[in-house]
Amino acid sequence: MTEDLECARADCRAAATHHIVWRNPRIHDADRRKIWPACDEHVGFLSDYLRTREFPVEVSEGLPS
Repeated sequence: MTEDLECARADCRAAATHHIVWRNPRIHDADRRKIWPACDEHVGFLSDYLRTREFPVEVSEGLPS
């Protein structure tokens, strides 16, 4: 169940409150996207980590349906 998702940050066990949708354009087509769940504390860290690699990133509050 999506309500039980934990943050994707290593060693974080907090409940996810956001989801980060991203892809690596060098190896994935536009329709191939990954989703990382993130807690309030780590959503900025995780999205910045992906953006510094120049990956397309979308951050949304809540969890994907």
